[in-house]
Order: sequence, then structure tokens, then C-alpha cells
Amino acid sequence: MKWQQRTAEELAPDLVEKYQLSPISARLFALRGINTDEKLDFWFNATEENLTDPSLMHDMDKAVDRINQAIDNGEKITIYGDYDADGITATTIMTEALSILGADVHYFIPDRFKDGYGPNLDRYKDIVADGTKLIITVDNGVTGIEEVEYAKEHGVDTIITDHHTFQENKPDAYAIVHCNYPGQEYPFDDYCGAGVAYTICRELMQDPVPELLDLAMIGTIGDMVKVTGEGHIIVKRGLDVLNQTERPGLRALIKNAGLTLETINETDVGFNIAPRLNAVGRLANANLAVELLLSDDDLEAQKIADQIEDLNNKRKELTTEVYDRCMELVRENSWQKQNTLVLYDPDFHEGVLGLVANKIVEKLHKPTIVLTKNDEGEIKGSGRSFSGFNLFDALNPLKESLLTKFGGHDFACGLSMEEDKVNDLRKKFEADFHVDGGLETKEYDMELPMHDLSPQTLAQINQVGPFGTGDPQPIFSISDPTITHFFKIGKDKNHVKLTANKKDGNLAIVGFNKDYLNNNLLPFISKIFVTLSLNTYRKQVSLQGIMEGIAFASPKLAVPTSVIDLRQEKFVMGLADRYLLFDKKNIPIVKNSLQIDDDKISLVKDYDQSGETVALLDVPRNQVELNAALKKDYQQIYLCFLLDQLPVEQIPAKSYFGKVLKYIYAHPALKPEDYRTVAPYLGLDYDSVLFILRVFFELGFVKLDDQKLVGESNPKKQPLTASKYLMATSSQIKFINQLRTMPTQKLITYVNNLVKR
Repeated sequence: MKWQQRTAEELAPDLVEKYQLSPISARLFALRGINTDEKLDFWFNATEENLTDPSLMHDMDKAVDRINQAIDNGEKITIYGDYDADGITATTIMTEALSILGADVHYFIPDRFKDGYGPNLDRYKDIVADGTKLIITVDNGVTGIEEVEYAKEHGVDTIITDHHTFQENKPDAYAIVHCNYPGQEYPFDDYCGAGVAYTICRELMQDPVPELLDLAMIGTIGDMVKVTGEGHIIVKRGLDVLNQTERPGLRALIKNAGLTLETINETDVGFNIAPRLNAVGRLANANLAVELLLSDDDLEAQKIADQIEDLNNKRKELTTEVYDRCMELVRENSWQKQNTLVLYDPDFHEGVLGLVANKIVEKLHKPTIVLTKNDEGEIKGSGRSFSGFNLFDALNPLKESLLTKFGGHDFACGLSMEEDKVNDLRKKFEADFHVDGGLETKEYDMELPMHDLSPQTLAQINQVGPFGTGDPQPIFSISDPTITHFFKIGKDKNHVKLTANKKDGNLAIVGFNKDYLNNNLLPFISKIFVTLSLNTYRKQVSLQGIMEGIAFASPKLAVPTSVIDLRQEKFVMGLADRYLLFDKKNIPIVKNSLQIDDDKISLVKDYDQSGETVALLDVPRNQVELNAALKKDYQQIYLCFLLDQLPVEQIPAKSYFGKVLKYIYAHPALKPEDYRTVAPYLGLDYDSVLFILRVFFELGFVKLDDQKLVGESNPKKQPLTASKYLMATSSQIKFINQLRTMPTQKLITYVNNLVKR
């Protein structure tokens, strides 16, 4: 990842004076383009009274007239929602408002496991059969062409309220109220489903209805739509309303989340409140969450909130369980060197697939699809990706040949397929892998002024919030820090804590999932990128940094070191001028998993520069290759030897050869690829099985018969050591192990005797 500093002109001094801005908040406003009197006034003073006239949104008047007609005539109205936090809050907003207006209103939330996402024809049939005369969708509906047509044919009108992207054809609905309808006059185009529902209710009630803002705000943060423009009003005022809420359901949810009213911010909503609502739809029917939000009874609300708390805890457990199993699958199948991952287990819980795929992408930086099988035998899954690999473009061409259902966008998707197509998907997904552009770039705001840091500093920064999509939480750099008090924390010691010191101050910093850091790497840290938060310990409140990233550089030493041993480090710091590889097969791994710039990667045999700092990232095949590499002209050389293309990490024990051969004779109907599934039962990973098979082929112990692996009937008796492939691999492993375990001083002396000076 590259870090790039935002730039902007300074705010005019008269604006700084008028709005009493501190230097840090003035700079942050400027960097976000909030740089005029009008924009600053809106930021500080706008309320729901300043929201645009709802009637400007497409089909708003038509929709409101039809809803009022249904209320006047006593027609049954059904709100058709969705099972995530946005759909749940949108359903609650619409149901509550129509109830206040005296409507005969009911709601329906699809079941993730039975009904799938969005419009479902069978459910529309049920709703029509149950006497509904008006269906109002919230947070879904734009794909419901067939469903809307069915309702219309049976005398039922449908009003679609949505914010998702239109496809080629639009449903023939009575009205479509959409914040991003082509050519409409409403100026704000990035409401979530709850935001659109709230806008309709403003028009229905002819009032700003601030009592609904807490729900609209939760939907906005949960769906990660913009918190700028009108989104800023929704979130800022919604937080005000939430912190004073009298809703029994929200108060119970807040209590169970360990939050305190009057102190809840957008981070609390994003990490504690919205996930609890999402958990209901992931593991059960999201109707339960709507019941909670609509409840007006404290005891009932607490009972439901406790059920949701149990579901949320179960969601965490399942996410960890499925994630751990996915990582096992990667190891068992030797997919560490794959560029993409398609991970399938029929026992995975469908509700957490997207969460797990996201965790794997963050950990391994590989586009990932996680699949399971539902009760009907259908394979369903979720995919996640990263900047540079468009998941939708990669999978959309496979719709007709491999997928039965597919939808998504650049970095996330959902899909369904048949079980016998999983391997084909895995192959096609890997074959299509490519990264557009260079490394992902992340922006930071400014160097953190270390003088007089205090909780008041965060209060000044928060003037520029609430933060979210479009107004990211500020990230600060701390350049050339002196690091002290470094230690590992957490149950698994996978987080770190340290103090960054500069001459004008210091800051305690926590780094989550930064277990690769150790005392050996600290001298190489040139910049730490942090967000700021408050830490409360024994009733003492202090400012702390949360580590977002690190930049590395060569240490400034009195006597420069020309050869540096980094063989024990699994983390590549990205500080060399050039990263040299012996094997071109490692280039994709270095680019994509290790996140090294393409223009910094060279093969050793092609390298003809001089005077650079270089890193040897992978291992040579033999000493001749190593010596040739060391005779080039470097200023400084980092020895990593991190990667290899060995067929196996170690030669399997002789007993495993016998075990595999016996299995082949006992199961002559299996293809070589079937041994991917068999490998764990043999106590091996797939790479080890393939290695053994290759040795057997060379020695004539096995053969392929109609693509099936069978044992030879009268094989020539010879020892395993007769295999040239086995002996060559054994020799290479021995050399590489010596290279990786040689004492540091011995290795550095060896290198120094060869490198040019």
C-alpha cells in the first residue's frame, strides 16, 4: 500500500476566526474542501429543517398520493424490506410512520436462507394472496420486474423505494422513489434505504420527523453511504436523537452493547449497534430486529435484545469457526501460492460467508469466494476483493456457464451455482486474475502536532465529523519517531502497544493484528500512520493512537551496514530500491500478496543496475545462482530468502509413500485431482501427495488409465532413491534449509566476500 498526503489551500483567516477553529480542525476542514462560509455554516448549523424538499425525488408525489389513498380506504399495506441493518431500519421507519397515520400496515422481511436477497416471486404471491392491496419495498425492489408484474396482474400496486443500482430494465411499478433516479431534481444521490424511507415519511407527515432520525442514521452508517451533504445532517442529528432516545428497543440494545447514552458516536454505531442488527438476519429471521425497534415495552424489548445479543455472539463464533476452517483448507490444498481463493465446505454457515471472505482478503490479500451448500443442495457464496481486481467483471462472464445466480459490484458479490461446477469456477477465477493499476493508495491528512496532545485534541478533530464514507476519519503521520515501551498484547499476542516519542511530545499507540512487528523491525520505522481515540483506564482518560499503517526506511546508522540479515522476518518492509527474485513464478506473489510496486521487482538474471539497496526475496536453486547474484554491484543488500517454489517443504517420510501407494491400489477409480480431497485423510497436504505421485510415475509404480490413477500390475522393484526427481528435490531442500538456518555472522561474512565494493 502507498501512502499519499492530502493537499489543500489553507482556510481564510477570517473563517478560522469566525468559527473559532483550532489549527488542526482548520486544516482538516480545508483538506475536505469545506472551505467557505456557506459550507462551514452548513456543517455546524444545518438540521433536518435544511433538508431538500422531498417532493423533488422521483415519483414522490405519486407515491405519497397512493399511500394516502390506501390509508383513507383502509387498504392493507405490506412493507417489503431487507435483512440487513439498512433494510431493518428502513422497514421500521416506514411501518412506524404509516401506523401513526392510521394505516393498516404490515411488514415482511425476506429470510436470507429461504427467500434470498430482494424481491422473491413466491413471497409476492403470498403477500397478494393475503389481501394486500399496496406493496411498498424499502432498501430493495429495482430488480423485481417479474414480481411487480405479478402483483399488477392481480390488482396490487407496488411502490418501489430503493437506492441500489438500476439494471437494464426497470420494474413497471406504480411509482419508483429512488435517490439516484436518472434525471431527477433531488440533489443528494447517496441515501441508503432508510434514508429514502425517511424522506418519504417527511413528505407523508409534512414534517421533518426528527424522531425517525436515529433509525435513518443507523441505516446510513450500517450501509456505508455518504456522510457528507444531506448524509451529514442525517448522521449528526441522528446521533443527537439516539443519545437521547426513549425507544425501549434501542435502549436495550445499547445497554447490551456496553455503551452509554449521551456518549455514543458513529464508531459505536458502526462497530456495535449495526452489527447486532445485521447478526439477526445472518443467523435467523430479521423480523426479530424490527420487533425490537418497534417495541414500546421495556421488558419485551430487553427480552428481544437479549436474544439478539445471543445471535451476535453466535455470529462471532461462527465467523471465527468458518475463517479458521478456510485457513485450514488453504494449507491442506497448498493454495498459499494461488492468486485467488475459492473455498467450499458444505458445513459452512451461509450467514457469515461475506464476513469471512472479507477477513481472508484482509489477511492474505487474495480475491476470495467462500461457498457452502444449503438445505436444497444449492451452492451459495459470497466474494470479496480489493482495489485493482474487479470482482464483478471477473465473474459476470461466467454467469451463463457456471453460475445460476450472480450479483454484486467491484469488490463484493453474491452467487449461486451447482456443486459440480466448483472446481471449474476455481480454475476460471484463477486464470482471470490480474491487477489493474499499481499498489492501492491510501491518503492521510497531515503530520500530527505532538505538542500538548490531550483528549481536547480529539474534541477539536471531531468538529470535522461525524466521519464515514466521503468524510473519512482523519489519519495522521508521525515521522521519524523514537519508539519505546514496545510489547505484544491480547490473548494470542497478535496486537502491539508502543509509545512514539518526538522532542515535542509522545503518544501511546495500539496496533491491531500487527503481530509481525518486533524489536528487530522497530529501527526501520520511518512513519507511523494513526487515527486518534480515547483510552479510559481506571477512570483516567487519555489520548491514544490506533495504528493504520507504517512506512519503513533504512536506519540512519553512524556506520552503515552493507549486508542486513532479515531471514527471520515474515514481513517485507517495502524499503528497498529493488526486490530481486530468482524464480519468475514468485512475481505475482510479490506484487499481490506482499504489495510491492511492479517497477521495483526484477529477476536476478536481468538486473543490471548499480549502487541500489536491494532485497533478495526468494531462494536460489543452488549455490551457483546465489554466487552469481552476490557478485552484482549493490550499495546495500537485505537477505530475506522468504519465498520458494519448492514442490514440498520437506520430503515426506517413507511410510507416507507406502500409505499413498496402498490407497492407489485400493481406489483405482480416482483421478489425480481427486487426491486434493483425499490428502487430509492420508495425513498430508495436497502438494505432498502430488510430489509422491510424481515420484511414483517416474519409478513406474503407477500410471494413468483413462485419466484414472492405477497401480502398475508388475512394477520394477527399486528404492525411492532411484527417483532423480526425489533426489534433486531433496538436494535443493537441503541447500535452502542451510541457507535459511546458517548463523547470521557466517552468512554475512560469506556475502561480504562476494559482493562488489
